[in-house]
Amino acid sequence: MIGLGLIIMAMMILPGIFGTKAHAAAEVYTAHETSLINTVNTVWTLVAAFLVFGMQAGFVMLEAGFARKRETVNVLMECVFDTCLCGILFYAVGYAFMFGHGNGFIGWGGLGSDGKTITNWFFLQNTPATYEATGIPLLAHWIFQYAFADTCSTIVSGAMIGRTSFRGDILYSIGITGFIYPIIGHWAWGPDGFLALMGTAGNFLPGLGQGFRDFAGSTVVHTIGGMASLAGAIVLGPRLGRIFARDDKAKGGLPPGHNLLVAAVGGFILWFGWYGFNPGSTLSAMDGQGIGRVAANTTLAACSAGFTAMLAALWWGPTKGKFDLAFTVNGFLAGLVAITCPCYWVSPLGALLLGGVAGFIVFAGVYIFEWFRIDDPVGAVSVHGLNGIWGTLSLGLFASGQYGATGPTGADNSAPVTGLFYGGGTHVLAAQAIGTFTIAIAVFVVTFIMMFVINKLPNPWRLRVEEHGEVGVGGLDVFDHGIEVYPPQDEDVSLSGLFETGAKVTA
Repeated sequence: MIGLGLIIMAMMILPGIFGTKAHAAAEVYTAHETSLINTVNTVWTLVAAFLVFGMQAGFVMLEAGFARKRETVNVLMECVFDTCLCGILFYAVGYAFMFGHGNGFIGWGGLGSDGKTITNWFFLQNTPATYEATGIPLLAHWIFQYAFADTCSTIVSGAMIGRTSFRGDILYSIGITGFIYPIIGHWAWGPDGFLALMGTAGNFLPGLGQGFRDFAGSTVVHTIGGMASLAGAIVLGPRLGRIFARDDKAKGGLPPGHNLLVAAVGGFILWFGWYGFNPGSTLSAMDGQGIGRVAANTTLAACSAGFTAMLAALWWGPTKGKFDLAFTVNGFLAGLVAITCPCYWVSPLGALLLGGVAGFIVFAGVYIFEWFRIDDPVGAVSVHGLNGIWGTLSLGLFASGQYGATGPTGADNSAPVTGLFYGGGTHVLAAQAIGTFTIAIAVFVVTFIMMFVINKLPNPWRLRVEEHGEVGVGGLDVFDHGIEVYPPQDEDVSLSGLFETGAKVTA
């Protein structure tokens, strides 16, 4: 909280002292002024990184709360392990693949002193002091982007709860975190990614005149995670004993989570962390107007999506006429996912509208996948996959034509982004559609192949856990981890024995 307070003070004071492009002030700074600007931008980026990393606590609680009791320890262990594994892989190869120079499809390093030779950045070697033109130390940029990569890998585990062997989880996590996420993410966020440079002379589709935009990761983080989740859920098949509504209307449907209190608290922790996810993606504390707008848009989209998801469940849900907590929580998460791409370029009204649509999308998505007998215990594909695509497309509809790009010294609104509903035509929408569907399809195909291959390996490395491991006493928790989430205590056993035999407990 002290750090956030200092950042807010700096955001209020420094732009007035130095000026920014948005205020039409001088754009030439002394070395001392530049150092101060870079310092406050670095602190802002690190505070945002810590907020995003804190989302892991939210994911753990959300997924554990929506899981059945017998698979809760497995959920917790997978999230903890993914966080550790992701850090090592993003250090070793992931960051270079994603943010290094290379070609339109994969990065591997930075330009050498001759301006032509590319030196590799693997294991964070040969890296410059700062990342590109941001003025932010490269290692500060690395920790921010590591938190994003960790978010993507955690999304996938939610759709595969209850029937994934822990060793199989290790293998697919290596594939997604080390290779699929950073390489495909390079297409949109790399310095020379073909989608990032789309629409410019000499690059992909130059006649389009628009590049692919994804401010904080509706597609790059959430759609990648959602499509990988879909591939994993299909390859695994449903949990044993899972009854779908189309097969039995009375008994079918998604099994209730074992602890909705934990799930709801996890959802709020995720919402809080999103204030690092979206505003932090400015990488600039000097863009005070942009940060404020992004934070407000993030809030409004979450609020409207939670409201519409609640209404959808009230009107059409299995407990018609009742207010459903699980759908409401997933609703505001869907709104947060949807606003993540367009948060910088839309107005508060646009954020409310696109968030409202997201609430209905997550409700419909859950029942669409239920009808296709796809077992997604936490609704990860609907929340992250479908609404990641919707949020990315919504930029082409709701971009208000007022805002251009953020930068280390402030906003540059000389070339604003304008969507269809504001008279901008369909060019931005077309670029967004090309980008998000290219990434979604590529991720699904590659991840499906990887999951299929892992599922053909012999036990215990097979993706799907053995049948007795899933349905035996204590379920997956005891089989893979040797403990239950709520193990009986000795005093509980002794007291229950006294009561069962009719003995009285006296003072």
